[in-house]
Amino acid sequence: VHLVESGGGLVQAGGSLRLSCAASGSIFSANVMGWYRQAPGKQRDFVATITSGGTTRYADSVKGRFTISRDNAKNVVYLQMNSLNPEDTAVYYCKLSQSGPNYWGQGTQVTVSS
Repeated sequence: VHLVESGGGLVQAGGSLRLSCAASGSIFSANVMGWYRQAPGKQRDFVATITSGGTTRYADSVKGRFTISRDNAKNVVYLQMNSLNPEDTAVYYCKLSQSGPNYWGQGTQVTVSS
């Protein structure tokens, strides 16, 4: 399984970005895809997940600002990020969980300037 994230970049506070993560390889129909983030010097934190059935879960810090979605036919998960603030600056990682090991992407940098 291979995960490739895209869509990161530099944005001003209050702006928006949309991240994408494309999964390839042996993808099971039942899985959970999600986003995590890691700021410099901090641990990797949960951001949002979505099951193959469409059930979503969000960290309290992003509720109402971020929206996770997916295209099961393409094995792609998205993270729409609105009202970004400098505290959202981090490397964002995509994760795929299914029967067996978890898989991670290489990460994409999101930087929010004040």
